[in-house]
Amino acid sequence: MTTAEDGPLAGLRVLDASTILAGPLVAQVLGDFGAEVIKIEHPARGDGMRGHGLAKDDQSLWWKMVARNKRTVGLYLGDPAGAEVFRKLAATADVVIENFRPGTLERWGLGYDVLSADNPGLILLRVTGFGQSGPYASRPAFGTLVEAMSGFAHLTGEPDGPPTLPAFGLADSIAGMAGAAAVSMALFQREKDGHGQEIDLDLLSPIMTAVGPGVIYADQLGIDQQRTGNRSANNAPRNTYRTSDGHWVAISTSADSIARRVLTLVGHPEVIDEPWFATGRQRAAHADLLDGYVGAWIGERTREEVLRAFAEAGAAVGPVYRPSELLDDPQVRALELVTTVDDPDLGEMRMQNLLWRMGRTPGRIRFTGRALGADTDAVLGDELGLSAEELADLRERGVAG
Repeated sequence: MTTAEDGPLAGLRVLDASTILAGPLVAQVLGDFGAEVIKIEHPARGDGMRGHGLAKDDQSLWWKMVARNKRTVGLYLGDPAGAEVFRKLAATADVVIENFRPGTLERWGLGYDVLSADNPGLILLRVTGFGQSGPYASRPAFGTLVEAMSGFAHLTGEPDGPPTLPAFGLADSIAGMAGAAAVSMALFQREKDGHGQEIDLDLLSPIMTAVGPGVIYADQLGIDQQRTGNRSANNAPRNTYRTSDGHWVAISTSADSIARRVLTLVGHPEVIDEPWFATGRQRAAHADLLDGYVGAWIGERTREEVLRAFAEAGAAVGPVYRPSELLDDPQVRALELVTTVDDPDLGEMRMQNLLWRMGRTPGRIRFTGRALGADTDAVLGDELGLSAEELADLRERGVAG
């Protein structure tokens, strides 16, 4: 029996047949807010996410997070028998998430025309690098490639340095959160007309949106934005600054009132009356001067002194944290942005909490990422109705695990 605490999606069934990383993140978010997620993996190899990142006692720590709230079933869809089992399972589902090359599901006899004939309300989220059509549709793609193509790498790094890629799965993560929103929209539409639909989500579109107005600047002004390091072309002072005790802090003055407070705090209120100080774009043209004032003041003080002075002045500043410092931040603790979850293999572990806080149906982490095939018998046998003999045969043939 589900409760309001389980989340607004309690009672929804999601089949996560996707792998690294965007699709699994969509399913993680849906599961966090109550959906029953069944993770479909190759019975021998599993999701490649199981081998990503650092491990403790041979247990993948990243997997414990991204596969939380997911039951796991080993099933090879490329075998006709596995495809038939998946078709029956999809008939019981509300959402299917996949990220195979375009045409793969169709080749296995599992296209949306087939799945929706059995289940007209089914929502099929298809996650690929470049979408289901177009000249790049069949190309292999990872987040790194679209981080480069989107303009993100072009804008990131020092002006005289190379384009810089993120040290984490940025494009996949943005697409994962976008995918959760897309599924929610499709579910809302289904409430109105009873019909499901296909969703074509490529990795490039969400990060192109996140990068900002570069496309419209190029179209309307013929201008390509350039790398500015930690500075901004839109406001100043905006940078990272080193404190006297060797830490770093970040400052942004997107609001003109904040810029005035910062320059008053660091002892240079005279620049506030300069005509060029009136807008962020004009201040950005004087970034050397403003950075010099701010950097000199910060460099004479410890991080704690800087943070305290900025807070008292009502100016915006943030410490450049290592993850270990983030764990102990008082705001992170107050909002429970990191939560403690019990894991059967490793005991208590801390991980990022749910993406937002809902007052009436909050959602929760019910369990961490599970072993490959941990729920195959329960899902395919007890719930779908396959007999013990059928399951044994599928396992012997390497179709189930």
